[in-house]
Amino acid sequence: MRAPGLSRTAAVALFVCLGCPGCERTEEPPGRTAKAAASIAADPVPTAPVAKPPAERCLVPLAEPAAPEAQPADDCPHASEPAPILPHAQVRFVDAPGQPKVQVEVAESPSHRERGLMFRTQMQADRGMIFTWPDEARRGFWMRNTCLPLDMLFIAKDGFIVGALEQVPVMNEAPRGVPCDAMHVLEVNAGYLRKHGVRPGQRVEITRKK
Repeated sequence: MRAPGLSRTAAVALFVCLGCPGCERTEEPPGRTAKAAASIAADPVPTAPVAKPPAERCLVPLAEPAAPEAQPADDCPHASEPAPILPHAQVRFVDAPGQPKVQVEVAESPSHRERGLMFRTQMQADRGMIFTWPDEARRGFWMRNTCLPLDMLFIAKDGFIVGALEQVPVMNEAPRGVPCDAMHVLEVNAGYLRKHGVRPGQRVEITRKK
């Protein structure tokens, strides 16, 4: 999951970044590798008072109509090493109906971001993985060795969802992203966004578990 570099806008929300050497779904472009592992704050991310009004922000709305339903991989490759044990956090969608929450693994080092959700064949409905960097930048993802279809949310430093990709197909090396800077990218099971009323323009609270 390593991120590619430049981009082109496809359809409504897909932003293709070129140049992704040996990466997977998630990480910054080569040459922009993190200077140091980023940490998610123990307290919820700052809310509206420090944020720009939505009208002044980079924002990519959900594609309409919705993307077709993606299917899990028929044959998932096996990992040569077990998945690393990662820190955990909670992500709460404060602007969505009922304020749903997901419990997430936190991928904050280059190696953990590179591995991401590779080789997994199942994930509980209220689970996910969040990738985090020390700064905001455009993030590109692909789905090498990734067997679960996913929704991806691109989140700014202050918790504002700047864009999302839905029903990202499995075992696919086409790089994808949105043309907005993000500090975090949250991956959940495909279909989660529409099911729970989550969309770009809303905010999340990310709370690190001690």
